Amino acid sequence: MKRTLATIAAGIIGASVFVVAQGSALAQKKNPLEGQPAVRHRMKLVEKRFEVSPAFESTLNAEFRHTVAAGLKIEYHLPNARGVGLSIGAVGFYGTSFNTGLVSRILKTLPETSTGGDPTPTKTQYSEHLNKMPMHGAAYFSVTPWYGKLAAFGKAFVNFDFYFTGGLAFAQLKNDCDPSVCTDPNPGAFDPMNPMLTPDNPNDDPPLNDGFRVGPFIGGGIHVFLNHFVALDLTIRDYIFSNNPSGLDFNADLAVCDGGNTGCANKEGDSRILHHMFVGVGVSIFFPPKVQRTP
Repeated sequence: MKRTLATIAAGIIGASVFVVAQGSALAQKKNPLEGQPAVRHRMKLVEKRFEVSPAFESTLNAEFRHTVAAGLKIEYHLPNARGVGLSIGAVGFYGTSFNTGLVSRILKTLPETSTGGDPTPTKTQYSEHLNKMPMHGAAYFSVTPWYGKLAAFGKAFVNFDFYFTGGLAFAQLKNDCDPSVCTDPNPGAFDPMNPMLTPDNPNDDPPLNDGFRVGPFIGGGIHVFLNHFVALDLTIRDYIFSNNPSGLDFNADLAVCDGGNTGCANKEGDSRILHHMFVGVGVSIFFPPKVQRTP
């Protein structure tokens, strides 16, 4: 009996020693996934590649004239920084403009000719003071924080990424105000202390809403890759700069002013900082065409 108990005790002790030894070995064994990349053989679809994208875009929030434009995006994608894509680029667009529905409704209410003392502009005065944007663009930095793959019915797979941009916007503005309409050589030339004694008609003032503009630029978009070097590029862009789209007296001081005119009752003028938002689509082509992969 004593020999049996001794044998059992020895077996238990031996098993305990074995379990402890195995546990120590497992604790010291390195995890094979430790320090390994999250995704192996990932395609570098944008990293260290040039992107050239013929594109179209159209205004989203235009008050008086929509702009539809065609242009080009050129961008270079730098090496990733801790999994985040960085790039520098520029876009430029040339476009045409057409009246919004609001302008059509306003024109129906305006007179053909002006009447003395009535501040309402004529159809011609109103139309020719409106400005358009024949050229616009931006230079920017871009960040691509997310990328992934979409699957349709478990068979069709497409790669995608989201990006955000910020930089400097520029635009060329133009109006069609004929000298026969914009006849006042000295806008706002009245006594600001007694404006009712020497009233001025702002409808014949030059619009002061043409020329070159610069300002901040922000935007974002998504690449949907059709293959390893061609992608659909869907974007939204916001060009922020000073503008007076109507070209008429916005602040009701009886003059169209840029803030520097001595006759302006309101020194801020009629221009203000506006967001010119565009939605666009392009086809991005990446160079070199052959895609690289991670280890």
